Amino acid sequence: MKLSVLIPCYNEIETIREIVGRVRAVDIRLRVRDGKFKLPLLPDGTVELTVDKEVVIVDDGSTDGTRDVLPELAALPDVFVYYHERNMGKGAAVRTAIEKAAGDIMLVQDADLEYDPRDYPALLQPIIEGRSQVVYGSRFLGGPRKTMFFSHMLGNQALTLFTNILFDTILSDMETCYKMFTRAVAEQLRLKSHGWGFDPEITAKILKRGYRIYEVPISYNGREYNEGKKISWRDGLTVMWTLLKYRLIE
Repeated sequence: MKLSVLIPCYNEIETIREIVGRVRAVDIRLRVRDGKFKLPLLPDGTVELTVDKEVVIVDDGSTDGTRDVLPELAALPDVFVYYHERNMGKGAAVRTAIEKAAGDIMLVQDADLEYDPRDYPALLQPIIEGRSQVVYGSRFLGGPRKTMFFSHMLGNQALTLFTNILFDTILSDMETCYKMFTRAVAEQLRLKSHGWGFDPEITAKILKRGYRIYEVPISYNGREYNEGKKISWRDGLTVMWTLLKYRLIE
């Protein structure tokens, strides 16, 4: 079984080496109760499953020197790098990554250092055990986190509430980066959004197709604007419009 870690990247020269190193360093071993894996039983009746991974980076037209760094990462045996000739947005980069990925399971990983790859096993467990085909890592379920701006928390909760009302669900963190899904789910979605519409579009399409999203707590180390954070209140309007659009038309 293979996990494809999808990294959309735009002007992340300060962090791209570090995040790839952290992703590659995670050793994913899960204890599961499932005979389909045909592995030796441990004394407690579980099996130990090792999940392989690949890193799929899509550079979305970076102009800060990130592209000069990526060839050295592409030389690593489990890292694959693709390029957009111009900046097209996070959604477009994730779509390209999905098209190129070879894994049975896929996870979106931002190129900054806000999210910790050591949370991968917790995200994978519900999928491996057959409890869900989609898992979101929530920053609001009690995991350790650096405090964020109050305005960001308020905006996130408002957008998540809007999602819950539209799609009759109880998500706690719709805007999380950590969205994990099986290849079977990815192949159904036909994603179209280019920029910040990616998160609401994928969530809307997952829920409209009848999948229930499983949430697990994750850690979070939010960065400041002077460290490269790229979100504004205008992006919130894009998110709301995208949610409404996909609730009504597709």
